[in-house]
Amino acid sequence: MQILITIDMEQDCPPYLSTFFGVVQGTPRVLARLKQLGIRGTFFTTGDVARRFPQVVQSIVEAGHELGCHGDSHKRFSLMSHDEAEREVRDASATLRSFGEVVSFRAPNLDFPEPFLPILSQHGYRVDSSIGRHKPGTFFAEPSRTHGLSRVPASVAPSWLRIPATLRSALLSQLRGPAVFFFHPWEFVDATDWPIPIDCRYRTGQPALDSLAATVDFFRQRGATFHTMRELAPN
Repeated sequence: MQILITIDMEQDCPPYLSTFFGVVQGTPRVLARLKQLGIRGTFFTTGDVARRFPQVVQSIVEAGHELGCHGDSHKRFSLMSHDEAEREVRDASATLRSFGEVVSFRAPNLDFPEPFLPILSQHGYRVDSSIGRHKPGTFFAEPSRTHGLSRVPASVAPSWLRIPATLRSALLSQLRGPAVFFFHPWEFVDATDWPIPIDCRYRTGQPALDSLAATVDFFRQRGATFHTMRELAPN
């Protein structure tokens, strides 16, 4: 079974906050844990984060992880015109590719209208992970090819992985591959007192890091292989 660990690099729990404690404090913690686990992940990063915190993005690349695109401003693509969506992808791509190759894309909120898919192809993307199997209407989404893109759905919401171990193991055992897990850097900061929904702040900080490690261990014991997004794209 193929497993992918992905991190969505954005401001803290949008739209509720506009701070970046997760980027500054959470990113080093997850990088250290992934190094300990021997896992390379894909860090879907907004152009905004890359411009504000270039040293953080550089640390991701230097650690051997894949850098992906998460839009430019973290605005929902479904609220954009086609021209605005094209500008978002173009501007983010220009910023992120100053750090290295970027061929994988994930829209904020897993919200990317299908008519916009040719924009990704035109800007050199080969993989898109803007579908969620945990969202209504796409529960049964499977990997597919369209507009020259490999579309690889995310598997579960990150908060589900922070539930108690027995329940988490039961959930993980039901997943089908490739299993794509996504997290946010602010989850690895103690956000239990932040003014955000309870499912977002529940078991953040060290418990979230432990849940990530437990998820990796669950699949490693079952012979799974771990991949970055671009490794799932045809050559």
